[in-house]
Amino acid sequence: MSFDQSGLSRRQLIAAAPAAALAIASHGAFSAAVAADTVPVDTLIEPPAGKRILLSCKLGMIPGEAAGKPLSLVERLQMADTAGFDGVDLDQAGSITTSEARAAVRESGVFVHNAINHEHWNKRLTSPSPDDRATAVANLEHCLRVSHAAGGSGVLIVVGKGEDGPAAEIEERCRTEIKKVLPLAASLGQPILVENVWNRMMYDHDAPPEQGPERFIAFVDSFKSPWVGMYYDIGNHWKYGQPRDWIHAFGHRCVKLDIKGFSRKKNAFVEIASDDDDVPWGEVRQALSDIGFAGWATAEVRGGDVAWLTEVRKQMEQALFG
Repeated sequence: MSFDQSGLSRRQLIAAAPAAALAIASHGAFSAAVAADTVPVDTLIEPPAGKRILLSCKLGMIPGEAAGKPLSLVERLQMADTAGFDGVDLDQAGSITTSEARAAVRESGVFVHNAINHEHWNKRLTSPSPDDRATAVANLEHCLRVSHAAGGSGVLIVVGKGEDGPAAEIEERCRTEIKKVLPLAASLGQPILVENVWNRMMYDHDAPPEQGPERFIAFVDSFKSPWVGMYYDIGNHWKYGQPRDWIHAFGHRCVKLDIKGFSRKKNAFVEIASDDDDVPWGEVRQALSDIGFAGWATAEVRGGDVAWLTEVRKQMEQALFG
């Protein structure tokens, strides 16, 4: 909460306005400190305007130290800016407080669009343990608050692991837990975005392509809520299906993108848009245009210094813009 020099918040000043008016009428004067709006105006950090697709990297791709010295969150965000990214995805949000996130964005001037807590792999919404599920819910709530405090627009979640039980059972478990968080997501304006990962859920891990996204869509649609969508990782499921078809099928459910290269030939992740990367990026570009996609695309590849981050950004531009 912001305070003026007299210790009154803006909300308190507004509430006190009628009494202030009476005081002015009665005494012909009013404290200049109250009459003038002395509440400091915070700098509003915004990404570049007019871009249909904005480019981001994961915070985890940015080194946590340099020359043997730890780097602050502000310094790490500024490295992404120097590399030419439009913003950052806080994939280490579990260790960041809401105050730290807000302060770092304002001090660095770098936009943060999303938050992730990587503990979702261990403390899962599909876990048979009620305690683990409760922790997973608390972690998700924390990320929603961190993203909101930073000025972002969503939280990525890995909903669980297929090993936790029969498909119908574990999907219902995580559905039940996510529904508990929807009121908070709605109140903060932060959609909960399901990432497609190799977690043996909603696809056949040991089956060949070409698989479709129907089970992902059915899961998202089961909430009947605008606050649940997809954070579609294109590279993750090129192994299993055609990204063109997945994007068309997802439509409005495709809220954000993760970007990495993958080679079906080598059955391995590779550099984005490299000679080894056989993701059909031309088809991806057309499909994104077909559904009117506008939003964030975040690199999820190995990290490095500013020179390497700059190269990753250039690779993303080649893949997404041609």
